Amino acid sequence: MAWSKTTGLRMAGLACVTLLAASCGSDSGGSGSGGTSAAAAPALEGRGDITLVTGKDTSNNMQRLTDEWNAAHPNEKVRIVELPESADAQRQQLVQNAQVKSDAYAILNLDVVWTAEFAANRWVVELPRDQFDLNNFLKPALDTGEYRGKLYAVPVYSDAGLLFYRKDLLDKVGLQAPKTWDELTAACQKVKALPEGANLGCYTGQFEKYEGLTVNFDEAVNTAGGQIVDESGKPTVDSPQAKAGLDKLVDGFKNGTFPPKAITFKEEDGRRSFQAGELIFMRQWPYQWALANKTDGSSQVAGKFDVAPLPGVGAGPGAASLGGHNFAISAFAKNKATALDFIKYFTTDAAERSNLLATSQAPTRANLYDDPELVKQFPYLPTLKQAIQSAKPRPKAVRYGDVTTAIQEAAYAAITGAKDSATALKELQAKLQELLK
Repeated sequence: MAWSKTTGLRMAGLACVTLLAASCGSDSGGSGSGGTSAAAAPALEGRGDITLVTGKDTSNNMQRLTDEWNAAHPNEKVRIVELPESADAQRQQLVQNAQVKSDAYAILNLDVVWTAEFAANRWVVELPRDQFDLNNFLKPALDTGEYRGKLYAVPVYSDAGLLFYRKDLLDKVGLQAPKTWDELTAACQKVKALPEGANLGCYTGQFEKYEGLTVNFDEAVNTAGGQIVDESGKPTVDSPQAKAGLDKLVDGFKNGTFPPKAITFKEEDGRRSFQAGELIFMRQWPYQWALANKTDGSSQVAGKFDVAPLPGVGAGPGAASLGGHNFAISAFAKNKATALDFIKYFTTDAAERSNLLATSQAPTRANLYDDPELVKQFPYLPTLKQAIQSAKPRPKAVRYGDVTTAIQEAAYAAITGAKDSATALKELQAKLQELLK
């Protein structure tokens, strides 16, 4: 999408930036109307240049928004520091920086499942609720920024897994988007009977041993009616329902529903395969929409695909995992007042609209999902909003790094055949009981 189409939005965002110094400069904390904590958050002080540490800015829109902020704030400039592509590697660098109490990072772009760990270890500071219009955020997204009733991070991007599918090929065999796994596998058989479908892979998700596998495992278990951890924080993964979910992944590789190379796929690997026209179905985050629709030659499926809820069992649909990213302020940053103002700027309607137009990532402001102009351009928005509102969070844990590693090892052992599902889940249950004491 050409940036020129959003010039007006950029100007609106710039206007908002210009107003921030006057209208958003208060550093005083407080418990807003949406708060659950009676005590006011500590004041955030210090102004000057800061850094924003984040994963790769694939659209360059984060840099564009930052450039607009910098133009309006020459004495409070923001520099973006990009981390590796892998979520696990990002977390590792952020943790290492925090453990040595370095002030090199000011604003941290955190995966939604990292809030508890970073808040409990006091690596990030509590944020003042009254500085944000919290009532206009999607509640599941807002919940991911809280720890023990206090706000430690503000949702910038939300996310929920969606089923991307080759609508052109399903149309040729007279089928709609599948609502269940049985419908999905039957659709694959029909499409592969077409001359142009013979060599296509049926389905992939993210199955390499990293955070993406935790997400795919979590979705499989929840879709089958199980849970990794129940509402009280007790591990419940050694159950018939969890086994049924894991078996779906194991059987997918055994029976050829998943192409063999999918065992190495992270998000970007799968995206490139889908855009190359090698897949019929793919579980993916919404960011793929804009990239797969590019008409610059980088995608062979532009205009040929659509999205639907993840397939379920029985009547469906499946249970998506809640994803997304939040901005938090490092406890060791020098210029916390500037960091707070930048987060407020980056979560305005104008900035989130701009980001949606440029990246197709899920916004965190609820009203944008109902905007007729945006829905016309991104017809999947109602489906995505529903998916986010019904999405299941991954386990909240102070030792999340250890928890997700245990999940990945168990799931990977099962899908590669190193262990049977029952053994893998029994061992995982024991590990989680120790980690979540």
